Amino acid sequence: MIRTFRKAEIGRVADIWLDTNQRAHAFISAQYWEEHFEEVKKLLLQAELYVYEEETRHLVQGFIGLDGDYIAGIFVADGAQSRGIGRQLLEHVKRLKGRLCLKVYQKNARAVAFYVKESFHIRNEGVDDATGENEYFMIWKKSFTSRSSESPAASCDSIRGSVCKNREGC
Repeated sequence: MIRTFRKAEIGRVADIWLDTNQRAHAFISAQYWEEHFEEVKKLLLQAELYVYEEETRHLVQGFIGLDGDYIAGIFVADGAQSRGIGRQLLEHVKRLKGRLCLKVYQKNARAVAFYVKESFHIRNEGVDDATGENEYFMIWKKSFTSRSSESPAASCDSIRGSVCKNREGC
């Protein structure tokens, strides 16, 4: 079941964040993630978070974090991955938003393939200032009618330059 995050779950959510980052980003030192753990824990409390809760044990198995239209990350606990949890979390926020954008490390081929399969398109490439790693800036949008005068990627374009600048864990 997907639902809104409860502040009392911050320990579980932060632990999933740390473990998932260390596993998915072996090309970045584990120490980097550990050094930013407390800071990210505070940022998670301020973000728009949705969790996937295992219904039988009432245990959070994954979450998605948003800052407006920007996906700060999708994180699924080890042992719960490849069961469709990330896709369900993404589908949940797609129903809530008209467009979404994110940054993903190029070396995280599994994540890049996931987002492409989920209809995200690479808008451009860049380098994460905090890690020096190459990354893609990707966008997804619902179909817009011809009457819409707003550029479908306008919101994400403004986010690209500001949301993740100097923010850890993006």
